[in-house]
Amino acid sequence: MNADRLRTWRRVGTCAFLATLTACSWFTDFKRQPKIDPWETANDTTPFHGNPQSSVDIYGSAAPGFEYAREPLPQNVTAMANIPNPVPADSASISRGRVMFQINCAVCHGPLGMGNGPVTRYGLPAPVIGAGSPAAGYTDGYIFGMIRNGRGLMPTYNRIEEHDRWDIVNYLRTVQGKGPVPADTSHGLPGETGDLVPGYSTMGPTRPSPYYGNLGVMGANSAAAPAAAPHADSTKSSGAKPPAPSTTPEHHP
Repeated sequence: MNADRLRTWRRVGTCAFLATLTACSWFTDFKRQPKIDPWETANDTTPFHGNPQSSVDIYGSAAPGFEYAREPLPQNVTAMANIPNPVPADSASISRGRVMFQINCAVCHGPLGMGNGPVTRYGLPAPVIGAGSPAAGYTDGYIFGMIRNGRGLMPTYNRIEEHDRWDIVNYLRTVQGKGPVPADTSHGLPGETGDLVPGYSTMGPTRPSPYYGNLGVMGANSAAAPAAAPHADSTKSSGAKPPAPSTTPEHHP
């Protein structure tokens, strides 16, 4: 009897030891340690923005989180009503805004902002934001705030990058009959690409820092480097390519 118990306990001990070995990671290094990778949120329940959570564009933000709250409340949206639109409403901006509007906004508001998007077939309400609507009287900053925070039934679309939000505002003005060019509601079909889909990110990492000469030269030579071009989305076509990396070697003192 004692021998049987001893064998049983030996088996239990062996199983427990093997379970301990397989449950532990014996090859942990810096590459496999718990960490948040670029473009990743802290947990699976936190939605990501167009860039890392709560990040600020290297070109600055018209509505930084430390100054304007992100909760979808009327007072928070109203606080952004006086923010000036920094993007000229030229044909390039309106073209980019059309692409973003047809992808993100027309599904509810409809191609002309008449509140007749596809979601209305399933009983979901969609406010009118086109010509003759109350939205036509909103300031650019207020509409920008609505996209950023959301309000009421509209969720936040903060995943749309800041520069693209201003393009949407400029395009919406043409839909409302207040823009410099007639409204264009053309859009791509599933599988179509090219100028029918958004271009590369304007917030990075595909754009160089404005505080770096982008010549690949540090130290004293950087003083002779030309200043980085100011941010001007209005001059970038939707099919533009990111700048090629510099081939000039760096000097390390």
